[in-house]
Amino acid sequence: MFTERDDQQLLEKGITTAQVSEQIEIFKEGVPFINLLRSATAGYGILSISGEEKQRHISLYEEQKDNLDIMKFVPASGAATRMFKSLFKFLDSFNPEKDTFNTYVNREKAQDMQTFFVGVEKLPFYDEVMQHLLSKDPDFERLPDDRQKYLFVREMLAEDGFDYGAFPKGLLPFHKYKTHSATAFEEHLYEAALYNASNGVANLHFTISEKHTRKFDLEFNKIKHAVEEKTGASFAISFSYQKKSTDTIAVTPEDQPFRNNDGSLLFRPAGHGALIENLNDQDADVIFVKNIDNVVVYRYKHEMADYKKMLAGILLEYRDQAFAYARMLDEEKVTEIQVKTIKTFLHEKLNTLTAPNFYKYTRHYQVEHLKEKLNRPLRVCGMVKNEGDPGGGPFWVKDENGHISLQIVETAQIDKNNKKQVKILKEATHFNPVDIVCAIKNYKGEKYDLLNFIDPKQAFITTKTKEGKELKALERPGLWNGSMAFWNTIFVEVPLMTFNPVKTVNDLLKPAHQVKLEG
Repeated sequence: MFTERDDQQLLEKGITTAQVSEQIEIFKEGVPFINLLRSATAGYGILSISGEEKQRHISLYEEQKDNLDIMKFVPASGAATRMFKSLFKFLDSFNPEKDTFNTYVNREKAQDMQTFFVGVEKLPFYDEVMQHLLSKDPDFERLPDDRQKYLFVREMLAEDGFDYGAFPKGLLPFHKYKTHSATAFEEHLYEAALYNASNGVANLHFTISEKHTRKFDLEFNKIKHAVEEKTGASFAISFSYQKKSTDTIAVTPEDQPFRNNDGSLLFRPAGHGALIENLNDQDADVIFVKNIDNVVVYRYKHEMADYKKMLAGILLEYRDQAFAYARMLDEEKVTEIQVKTIKTFLHEKLNTLTAPNFYKYTRHYQVEHLKEKLNRPLRVCGMVKNEGDPGGGPFWVKDENGHISLQIVETAQIDKNNKKQVKILKEATHFNPVDIVCAIKNYKGEKYDLLNFIDPKQAFITTKTKEGKELKALERPGLWNGSMAFWNTIFVEVPLMTFNPVKTVNDLLKPAHQVKLEG
């Protein structure tokens, strides 16, 4: 199947022929749908925390954090292109010499463009774009309104303008303060100082596109002094890139390796699930995971930080109990009552079920089984009440071996032709905002190899085109889906205010991204 040239290409990417063959088998066999048992709900898979409990967990975290290595892990490699999808279409489809803006909106049903221009002066980059337009043409504001609209969008997106569509999303202006516009990257630093700092140092790791490294370095050097002065914290910033060795082979519709016009094999980035390798390279006691675009303006940050500290406190409480039980099991002096206690803890606190015939095991095998269940990475995931937002959600699932577990499931993993599964999906009460706190070490301080806890059968197969030819692409199991399938998992209800992603430019007009100017 592979030529000498192919072998050289694989060698350069750090991929083996065996890995490629395994990926081709996944294409041939197909990826099975997830088998939903029921949605996770408050009281049945999702913890609801009272105000008193919230404060207790915040205090627990604050008491311990200066004795812990803490990190914030932020997937940040995405470009801002998708944010401006409707604006790119506007540039392609709107001719101010022939159309009126209202005609365009009605013809294209482009209400999002209407929303954009109603709120355009509130956008963080409005003043800067206008200044550029006026410097090019002092009479800009005397031009017909339709022409102004077209030129404004063009200045935002054109390569000879601001070229915002080519920016990494993390470096796009998100919030307009009195003195400057803040990027999402900068807002993550301010937020981290409130809950991520241990002994005055906030440790953040961003996964970025390698070509943007210098831009992130320049941005950090530009804002470092001001952020440190305002927060009183110092920052240890590190970056990594999605590894070329995690790219996956593309295949033809007949499941043969897809070849480019020059005869080389086509490999594609494997989605955010590839970042489990980057997470696996980190060394910290507590790791917060949060997407680059989920930030708020400064006045909301303290409330946001309290919920992060609450989740971390829950993590520490359950982790420490798991550690105590794991140490007890290693000493192999557990009584029958202690075995039952540990089994109950796994079931009721960590949502991890033991084997149905557990009590038929000898004591030795009971202990080994409990060890295997306890000695896993632990994650506490915030879950938000579902108000129609798209995205994955929390479900109880059953795998092909009959194992039942709590999982974050994407809608693409569910069989839409199965009425029973669709009914369970529609009954979901919460969705996943990617608000996760992790513990990736055992009680001895040894790191788990996170690659041992992936379910490869939770991959994604999609159809794409390349050079006019159809192909099938493979995405690795999602970072918080199949890549964490065999972690111990706790879901906790958090308020909607903790979820403020910027998926389109119009999201920047929402209250969480608007600075309330005084006076």
